[in-house]
Amino acid sequence: MNPDQLRALSILAASPNGCIEATLIAQGFTVDSLVELIEAGLVSAKTRRVIISRSPIEVRRFHITEAGREAIERG
Repeated sequence: MNPDQLRALSILAASPNGCIEATLIAQGFTVDSLVELIEAGLVSAKTRRVIISRSPIEVRRFHITEAGREAIERG
């Protein structure tokens, strides 16, 4: 696991309600790096459609999994 992946997991571990994709991107993570964490089973993502100014948009929220918490412990 590289330092960026550990940093992403640490941010998610400290966020009981998870983080939306835009927040993680603003922290310097790429979509590809987030996909890698999902494929490794360390992070889960749920997409929800919300209405903003009468326009539907999709918001993706990321949560750490138990395997992700264990990965932090292993460092």
